[in-house]
Amino acid sequence: MASAAWACRCRGLVAAAALAAATAAQAAVLPGFDQVRSAHVSSEARLLDRNGELLAEVRMDPRQRRLDWVAIEHFSPALKAALIASEDKRFYEHAGVDWQAFAGAMWDNLRRGLEGKRPRGASTISMQLVGILDDALRLKGSARTLGQKWDQALEARELEKSWSKAQILEAYLNLVTFRGELVGIGAAARGLFGKLPDGLDARESAILTALLRGPNAAPQIVGQRACAVASQVRQGAACSPIRDLAVASLSGRYRIDAVNLAPHVARKLLRNAGTAEWSTLDANIQRNAIDALQRQLTELVGRKVEDGAVLVLDNATGDILAYVGSSGDISGAAEVDGVIALRQAGSTLKPFLYELALEKRWLTAASVLDDSPVNLATPGGLYVPQNYDRDFKGPVSLRNALGSSLNIPAVRTLVLTGVEAFYERLHALGFDSLTEPGDHYGYALALGSADVTLLALTNAFRTLANGGEWGGTRLREDDPVPTRKRVMRRDATFIINDILADRAARALTFGLDNPLATRVWSAVKTGTSKDMRDNWCVGATSRYTVGVWVGNFSGSPMRDVSGITGAAPVWRDIVHFLHVDVPSMAPKPPQGVTSRLVRFEPPLEPPRREWFVAGTEVEVVAAKVEASEPSPRITYPAEGTVFALDPDIPAARQRIVFAARGGASGLRWELDGVRLEAEGGQAPWQPAAGRHRLVLLDVQGKEVDAVSFEVRGAAPSLQESQQQGGEQ
Repeated sequence: MASAAWACRCRGLVAAAALAAATAAQAAVLPGFDQVRSAHVSSEARLLDRNGELLAEVRMDPRQRRLDWVAIEHFSPALKAALIASEDKRFYEHAGVDWQAFAGAMWDNLRRGLEGKRPRGASTISMQLVGILDDALRLKGSARTLGQKWDQALEARELEKSWSKAQILEAYLNLVTFRGELVGIGAAARGLFGKLPDGLDARESAILTALLRGPNAAPQIVGQRACAVASQVRQGAACSPIRDLAVASLSGRYRIDAVNLAPHVARKLLRNAGTAEWSTLDANIQRNAIDALQRQLTELVGRKVEDGAVLVLDNATGDILAYVGSSGDISGAAEVDGVIALRQAGSTLKPFLYELALEKRWLTAASVLDDSPVNLATPGGLYVPQNYDRDFKGPVSLRNALGSSLNIPAVRTLVLTGVEAFYERLHALGFDSLTEPGDHYGYALALGSADVTLLALTNAFRTLANGGEWGGTRLREDDPVPTRKRVMRRDATFIINDILADRAARALTFGLDNPLATRVWSAVKTGTSKDMRDNWCVGATSRYTVGVWVGNFSGSPMRDVSGITGAAPVWRDIVHFLHVDVPSMAPKPPQGVTSRLVRFEPPLEPPRREWFVAGTEVEVVAAKVEASEPSPRITYPAEGTVFALDPDIPAARQRIVFAARGGASGLRWELDGVRLEAEGGQAPWQPAAGRHRLVLLDVQGKEVDAVSFEVRGAAPSLQESQQQGGEQ
């Protein structure tokens, strides 16, 4: 019986040898080590900052997960020991084929075949590698044929003639599939253990080695096999911890937590697997901007605000140094890109309006503007602008009107410059989102009724910082630096920057102590859109321009959050970070700008030194103030005004304040024949739907003025508003 078995074994060996000889001349020509390593492509694309630091990884290949090639010196000793002990004990002794193991496996497989059992392999690491490199030898079924085994053996011997043992080991561990989509030791170590290959310990190495024989086996089976591997490396290795680790690491999701500091930029720039794109971003500035935004939004919890965006530009080059498109995990719509989303600009467009008026020499920084109620006739009806604080300051200089962001003076200035002229200026500043004709926006354009992007708005303020020279921005490091062109006069932009940097000019509305008061020189403007749906803070230092938007991507209003309380703290923190070691110096006055000590008659504001475009200087500003009190009249609302109530806005936020001027101390109010509990120049009223007649009475109760107006729609009751979150 034994002799018959031996004869059968010999016949099998002879047949195999004959087959090997017949196919030797047809052995495939395998690539060299350097060729294989160069052809390795990671499934990831990487975004780098301007200094080469990793900002984001994006998987581009949906079929496999491969990371960068790992050199053999970065394999842990435990991994190499486990692999050799389990897969190829005589790896460093044979020349590609372990003939002793090969012959034993062939004899054993003949016996297994007669018994109907699965054959046992005897492939060395070199043979397994050629099975990966040669498509004809790649295992596609349950096992290779005898002929494929011999072809493997032949090619393994050829491989070892030109490859070193270290190169074979390195290539094998970078190309072999470990589990599921994880190909290569880099992906396997990170995906299963959250480690780099050089940090793998003995237990983890045993598990990874056990996976080579059954990449998709059940965790319990892999754990048992890993115990056997560990015992081959070191007798008496504890088995229970290995099984537990195998179950824990193989049962959950993969642990490749990709770096993702700039997801919106990554989506813009990354296209191909295995590539790395250098951006203009600065990783330190990007991290700080993310932290500042998330910190502020966390402090605003309870005020119905969850989204925000930040942009930081280099003034000289237009390089984008930070691009934060959303608030990340805080947001319910983190995929939306807030840097390029269209939102209403609020008061942030006012500096460009006043610059136009200075440039045309129609106004100066000392010109007195009237901050009192105004009703403007438009094709759509009366336009009745209000100030942010629902108050009117009366005569006020342009400097204080801009610094304190008063709305009525801005609208009056737009009447002076003309809507079309301002519209064309905004287009020249890069606001391409203004796609409708100028008259579509009307006088509300002065108050930011147009939709703009944070990118365009921040770059427009960068134009102010650059003395009126506009240039595009740059996000890819190898793109050319955009050229600049002049769109505003240097003298007028200098004066606007001086106003935006003036703390005293902001005091009327914001006081002296507010988040805009930075430790370094800066010129800044805030803005809040209608119903507090968007708020902005955009401004520049001598080196950087920073833009911040805070709101909700859904468009829902915030609760009592304005530009000064929402976006401004983020802006301030970023500016302080940018200039922690770098000074920010005020710009020097350019040619064409002169300075004069001015006083106001009557003394509406204290005397001060003021900047002028050459040729517009004055030393005495004479303001027209009515010598006698005018006749009492209703200034708000105007005759025929139609109010529309929004059911989504709490009732307390939709109060109407009736206003009058002249004889304010003795005025009385009457609405629909019912006396209002208010006296003087203002009377707050909770609106109710319907047509109404408002009457102004003098101290004797005589009617001196009356208007009719209409309220449409329905707002929630005060009780409902309080149940939804209280008064704002």
